[in-house]
Amino acid sequence: MRKEVWFGLTILIGIVLSIIIFMPAPADMTNGHLGLLMLALIVVTIMLGFPTAFTLMGMGVIFTLLAYRDMGTNLAIQQTLDLMVLRTYAVMTNDVLIAVPLFIFMGYLVERANLIQSLFQGMHLALARIPGSLAVATIATCAIFATATGIVGAVVTLMGLLAMPAMLRAGYSVQLTAGSITAGGCLGIMLPPSVLLILYGAVAGVSVVKLYAGAFFPGLMLAVLYMLYVIILAKLRPSVAPPLSEEDRRVPLPDYAQAIKETITNRAVPGLISAMKGRRNINVPMSVLFKNLLIALLPALLFFAIAGTSYHNQTRPIQEQAYDLQELGFDSFDSGSSFGGLEEPPVEFGLAEPPMESSGLAEPPGAEPLAQSSAETSEAQAVAEEAKAERRPASTTFWIFFAIGSLAMLAYYAMLTFARLEIFKMLLSSFFPLTILILAVLGSIVIGLCTPTEAAALGALGGMLLALAYRRLNYAMVRESVYLAAKTSAMVCWLFVGSSIFSAAFALLGGQEIINNWVLSMDLTPIEFMILAQIVIFLLGWPLEWTEIIIIFMPIFLPLLAHYQIDPLFFGLLVALNLQTAFLSPPVAMSAFYLKGVSPPHVTLNQIFLGMMPFMAIQVLAIVILYMFPGIGLWLPSVLY
Repeated sequence: MRKEVWFGLTILIGIVLSIIIFMPAPADMTNGHLGLLMLALIVVTIMLGFPTAFTLMGMGVIFTLLAYRDMGTNLAIQQTLDLMVLRTYAVMTNDVLIAVPLFIFMGYLVERANLIQSLFQGMHLALARIPGSLAVATIATCAIFATATGIVGAVVTLMGLLAMPAMLRAGYSVQLTAGSITAGGCLGIMLPPSVLLILYGAVAGVSVVKLYAGAFFPGLMLAVLYMLYVIILAKLRPSVAPPLSEEDRRVPLPDYAQAIKETITNRAVPGLISAMKGRRNINVPMSVLFKNLLIALLPALLFFAIAGTSYHNQTRPIQEQAYDLQELGFDSFDSGSSFGGLEEPPVEFGLAEPPMESSGLAEPPGAEPLAQSSAETSEAQAVAEEAKAERRPASTTFWIFFAIGSLAMLAYYAMLTFARLEIFKMLLSSFFPLTILILAVLGSIVIGLCTPTEAAALGALGGMLLALAYRRLNYAMVRESVYLAAKTSAMVCWLFVGSSIFSAAFALLGGQEIINNWVLSMDLTPIEFMILAQIVIFLLGWPLEWTEIIIIFMPIFLPLLAHYQIDPLFFGLLVALNLQTAFLSPPVAMSAFYLKGVSPPHVTLNQIFLGMMPFMAIQVLAIVILYMFPGIGLWLPSVLY
């Protein structure tokens, strides 16, 4: 810890010296200088370990009193208290923040459903032939689990308990092991449903729905870049990530599968079908064979169900409906009357009885033929509409995707052995439930079916159902999840209250105006401003956590975006990608401390820090790629909205 302590003390001493040197004498100090002093002091106090939320509130109250000092003591106190109440009430009535405790509650429920162990085992066996398979499986598992929970500490801790011993036992280097776990665990900051994006949306006034849609592909790109780095490193330096032995890659088969493999064939579908009938029946219960055959055919059934639904929707005839719309008003009805409105139509015979013939109570002449002709006309129209409603031909794109999917299905079943069927069953019990939960939550947001708050409630219900399905739902588990969710949500909301008071005091003192004038005086281009902002955020990520950066420093940058004509949505995506460095950069890299807490004694904190450095460089590369190709983040929101 000595190096980290000296690093932190050096930064503190530099900040204090800068304040002493550059701040004017107290007699010449203006409100703007007080604002800059407040900004410097908040960084120092947070680095000294003071509670962030209450430090923000305390600083805001003290410097608001100083801003109102010329009004007299009583009025200054009254104005300060009014400011505190108004800013707190504004946070309490922010509907966006309702989603925070619900998403956190969903994350704790999913964490306690005990899915991550089977998920990691299934991913590890499915990717066993890829170089660096354990590290790749770790990153993939972290990405899936982080998307379902969004809680970085929980993902890093659980993966440290599960993946780290397996990777070290397989001969992986400590640095690559630590880097894979910490970098993969931090993906929950970027991938929706991310609490960071909710807070940024609340601070910047940007739609959380658009932020979620925009963050999906950049987060996926970052995970793929991590995996590519691991694969290339394992290929170039096998000593860092040695390939797995045959024993580690072996999948234990159940008795029925072993019997079919030895007597009939190793291919799953033909073997199961052959075992169901005839001389080759091997005395396996029919229910076992039928159940496993149904599981094996699930991908094909799902593919053809999706293809059939798509074909039906594409070839559905266009229904043209004609409506007789008439303009309302005095002259709207063509009744031949000059008045219109509710006037009775003219009747030729008034109220006289219809003329009757001598035969007595005969029907009025022409009544039956009219009824018949009306029925015949409607029937003829229905026949004509059915004739016109011919199904449209499917598009060429549909047939291309159908052909590609069919070939993929054929290749899949050609390679589906009983070992791969067992891996598929592992993933079916862990990967697919999480995927369905994630798609239900994110899909309902993206297609506009639910607001983020409603989708968070849906996710909390899904987390409870998932825990119930895995027989983990009990009173103690729910009580603990509620307690942790309330504790984390209280921390976030108090941070928001403190930040709101702090930002109001900072703006009241004129600190925001000084920074704006200073930045505008440099006459930067939009590209130069974007680079400067990202460098500042990157450097702030070393001593501070992402919550402090979003809540304290984002309000400083946001007013400048309109001047440089920068989309706040795109800026938010860059910031979210950049802020993952807050969990990977010493000395306040919290993911390193989470991992150290569950690591073997011989793994040092410096080794963990060294392992995180290459992944931090990949994050910087991802920021550059996103900036050069903004469509990665902006394409999906533009298509959907």
